Amino acid sequence: MSPITFTPLYMDRVWGGRELERVYGRTLPDSTTPIGESWEIVDRDPEQSVVKEGPFAGKSLHELWSHHREEIFGEGLPKSERFPILIKILDARDDLSIQVHPPVNKADELGGEPKTEMWVIADADPDAKLYIGLKNGVTRQDFEKAIAEGTVEQAVHAVSPKAGESIFIPSGRLHAIGAGLLIHEIQQNSDTTYRVFDWNRVGLDGKPRQLHVEQSLASIDFADFEPGMDTPNGDVLAECAYFKTNRRTLAAGESLANPDVNRFTIVGVVEGELTSADGRTFVKGDYFLLPRGAAPLKANGQTVALQVEMP
Repeated sequence: MSPITFTPLYMDRVWGGRELERVYGRTLPDSTTPIGESWEIVDRDPEQSVVKEGPFAGKSLHELWSHHREEIFGEGLPKSERFPILIKILDARDDLSIQVHPPVNKADELGGEPKTEMWVIADADPDAKLYIGLKNGVTRQDFEKAIAEGTVEQAVHAVSPKAGESIFIPSGRLHAIGAGLLIHEIQQNSDTTYRVFDWNRVGLDGKPRQLHVEQSLASIDFADFEPGMDTPNGDVLAECAYFKTNRRTLAAGESLANPDVNRFTIVGVVEGELTSADGRTFVKGDYFLLPRGAAPLKANGQTVALQVEMP
């Protein structure tokens, strides 16, 4: 089979911008709306990735997962109703809310879905920051006081990431993306986010955005102090029960294939170009599904790609 491509879904966000046009040459829905997220691979209700071309053109990712699972994705995969991985590109021109996702053991009682994710930094302004975990010594009592006083940012640890770096964000880790970052996000298929602080802003509708203080306090790992950016383990940037993300660096003419010919992967081009056996070229910013049994792709010059596997 050939690579399967999908039409991105663009989400307007108060903190978004237009970097997807500048960096990836994307055609966005209009010329002014701030676009914060491009959902590249998604199987949710109602958000659906739809196949752009080829024999499955017009079919949703949910249809592929439901009716062509072994044919496209492989054997021994989860019996979940929905495709379990969600992939986004995030454009943060303003600070996102300080937030947390519920851990597995708390999600049901809080009425949400657990969400573990990882970020790969595609571009970073010189002064851009990520807010990750708590500062050393901050207790739950300290944090609750900071919420009451509106000083949450003083309790949260900040790091200055560089393009090419990555970080794993398990459920329960307090976090926020700062202004000036373009990020590739690989995550569990979940859209549950609890905002604990939003910099006293209003949303696109002119009203303060909803906060979820009680749920946040129930979800935060209060023993997670001052994490740093991750150190890759060879090609592996992150590996957990939900996904494994590898960074492949290829010289001109080298091949990229599924590590297991009987299982699919998702591929995203970070730099350079890849050409498939059927002659299609995939460039910086493109994501596609490489089905089981697909022929390898060739690098056109120095190329860096993310390749996401399902454990």
